[in-house]
This record gives sequence, C-alpha cells and structure tokens, in this order.
Amino acid sequence: MTSNTPFAGSPFLSLHLLETLVAVLPVRDENGSPKSIVYGGAERHMITSQARRRAERVHARGRANAGIGALAGHSTGLRTREWALITARSLVSEHGWEQDEAVRTARAVIEATGLKFGDPAKKTVANLTKVLLFAPSDAGTRIAGHLAEQSEEIRGWTAEYLTAQTAGAAKAKRGAKKPAEAAEAESEASDGGADPKSLPALPPATRTAVLTALAPRDAIDIALYGRFLAEIADSPNVDGAVQSAHSFTVHEAEQVDDFYAAADDAKLNRKKDALDFLDTTDDSGAGMTGYQSLISGTFYRHAVLDRVRLRTNLRAAGMSEEEAERASVAAEAEFVNAFVDAFPEAKRNSTASTGSLPALVLAFEGERPYNYAAAFQKPVDESPVDKTGRGNGGEGPAGPAAVRRLLAHHVFVSDRRPDIRAGRILTYDPQIDVLLKELDALGATPVTSIEGLTA
Repeated sequence: MTSNTPFAGSPFLSLHLLETLVAVLPVRDENGSPKSIVYGGAERHMITSQARRRAERVHARGRANAGIGALAGHSTGLRTREWALITARSLVSEHGWEQDEAVRTARAVIEATGLKFGDPAKKTVANLTKVLLFAPSDAGTRIAGHLAEQSEEIRGWTAEYLTAQTAGAAKAKRGAKKPAEAAEAESEASDGGADPKSLPALPPATRTAVLTALAPRDAIDIALYGRFLAEIADSPNVDGAVQSAHSFTVHEAEQVDDFYAAADDAKLNRKKDALDFLDTTDDSGAGMTGYQSLISGTFYRHAVLDRVRLRTNLRAAGMSEEEAERASVAAEAEFVNAFVDAFPEAKRNSTASTGSLPALVLAFEGERPYNYAAAFQKPVDESPVDKTGRGNGGEGPAGPAAVRRLLAHHVFVSDRRPDIRAGRILTYDPQIDVLLKELDALGATPVTSIEGLTA
C-alpha cells in the first residue's frame, strides 16, 4: 500500500561526519589487517559501511527495546540464521513441547516454506538456515503460536515430510555411482535438495502464517536499512531508506604493528613465591606474544536518509498515512542519533574506540543526495604551517584541516544548488568550536545537540 500524497518536505537528509580515531581497529580483512582503499593516488584506511550500518541498527534496536529514544515502543527486527531454534524455544517455553520435537518441527516447517538449512550431519549448522534472515524480532513467537494452535495437523504433516525426505535421501544415495557422490546426494536430499514433488506441501494456512511472521511488517529498522531474501519468492524484499558510504581517512594511511606480550599469572605467582634457587620450573618469558595492527586518523563518513522511501516502506508494511508519518519522524531522529553515537565494537575493550565522539557533524536537506568525498580526493598534508600560513605547504593537523575543507566544499556547492537548505553543524571538539567562530562562512547553523541536527 502506498500513498498518493506527495511528501511536503525535502526528500533527502544528507549527513557528513569527521571523526579522529587513535590506535583502533574497528574492522579487519580476512588476514586480520586493517581495511584500506586507494583514493586520490594515496592509500587510505577504510571502515566499511556494513560495519557501520550494523552498529547503527544494533544501537537503535537496543535503545528501542530498553524504552529509550524516539523509537521506544516500536517494533524492531532481528537478523539471524537461528529462526528454527528461536521458534523451537518458544514452542518449549510457552507451549510445553518437547525440545527434540520442537526443533524438528520448526526446521521442517521453515524449510518447507523455502529456506534451506545446513548439513544435518553437522550438528553446529544442522538447524541453521544457510542465509541470514532479517525479520521482525517476534517472528519466532508468532510461528510457534500458529504451530501450537494447529499442533495435530502439523505433527501429522511433519512425520510425513520427514519420512519422504529420508526416502528421498536413500533413493538419491542408491542412484549415485561413487561413494563420494552418494554422500553428497544424501546430504543434498536431506538438506532440502530432494525433489520437491516427492515432499508433501506445507498446509496453506501454515505457509501463510510463516510468511506473515517473516514479513517486514512494522519493524522500523527493516524499513530503514532494507532486506533482501531471494530464497522465498513471495516474501517481500525491502529497498532500504538509508544509503551508507564507506568512511576513509582524509590523509594517507597511518598504521602501526603493535607487539604485545600477555602475562601468565600462575607463572608469575610461582616466580614471585619461589622459596629457593632449587625451584627449577621455567619461569622465563611471557605467556603469549603476538602482533596486532592498529590505525589512527581522521575519517570522513557519509550517509543519506531517503524520507520518501522510508514512508513508502512503512505504508507498504500496513501503516496508515498518519501512522507512517509519526513513525518516520521517530525513525529519522533515531537514525541520526545512531549515525553520531554508534560505533563498531571490534577491539573496544583494548582500544576504547566506542568512546570516540565526532569532531564535526554536518546535516542538510535537499532534493537529492550529496556526497562530499571529493573534498578529500587530495590527501590532507599534516605538515605544519608557520604564522604566515606558508610554512612548507602543509595544512596542519588533519582534524581542523578537514573541517575547513568540508565546510568550504559545502558553501561552494550550496551556492550552486538552490535545493540545499536547513544546514546544521554539531561539534564535540572545543578546538573545532573555536575554529567555527573564526571561519567567514559555514553554510549551516551551529547546534549543540543531536536533536538539533534534524528539522
């Protein structure tokens, strides 16, 4: 369901952020090294949009579930492979089913709906779907409630389904020419790879109940960030309202390979308490040593909220126009809060990275998104300048230099794009606050709170 009423405000909210991080490692590649890109002929450190988006989703969901912030009381989603286990847990705790039967039934029902599961021979993945599914957090409870209501029919169907599945696996194994092929055929058949025509169809009412439970419904974070589910053709995908860019350092990459030594407490206690030189236990050396790569730098980060898409998604989920408008305003406020406050939690205990605050946040509205990454195509030269401003050609520290560049870029673009309006600036750095008062033009109005960043 969509609305024919055009959106009255600016359709896009563009967010731009500068933050300085010291000795952190928020994301890593497959080798445990910092991620990087080459831009403007120089290598830059990168924090991926995926890491940021998840941090933002979890941040907003945690606040909503705790009754904090604009989304308090609103439904949120859960992205997991464990929907069969979550459904089974509800069948056991709320409806009194036995654990084994609950897991067996939940897996069979969800599998028959269209999702594939892991190899049954491997206990660690046997009851996990092969893909992550982003669905409303109460989906498992809803599915369990339906299965409990239709328990007699579902139990009969499950027995028939599992018998047919086992028969299909045996038939595939007999038809295989080699032992390896037989093992593969058996695994595929018992993993939903059996001929669908040989398996009893899920009762229509149950399939409808499962699809309804897994549908995006009114989960605000699904409307914001979207989801893609190719496995079930009649389960709706959602084109998210949030567009996120990878963040990167405004200067060349700065990395240190930090050597660390971890102490063995028992060894050190024994060494400390040794009574005489006859104690021959080896007490020398650290308990463990190694290296970790840490990065420092000033990062530029960008994201966009498509206000029209957000309202469309919520209307498609079944909200009235008035409900969608209220929910969209709340979702925008919480998204901006998460954009500013959320941070990936990798290495948080050893680097205190989650305590970082941005040096500058720039927010403005427009008829289309605007990305200001081009302001940093030429890396910031952090070499010092003298009092005359000449020095050796450098721009000084990256933080203030990046603020000057970003705002100059914004003022320049704003003069040429009349749709850009309602710009607002927030800083948590007192040095940047002084700098803002010294600049001739900002292209935006300073504010003192995250709430002030949105209209």
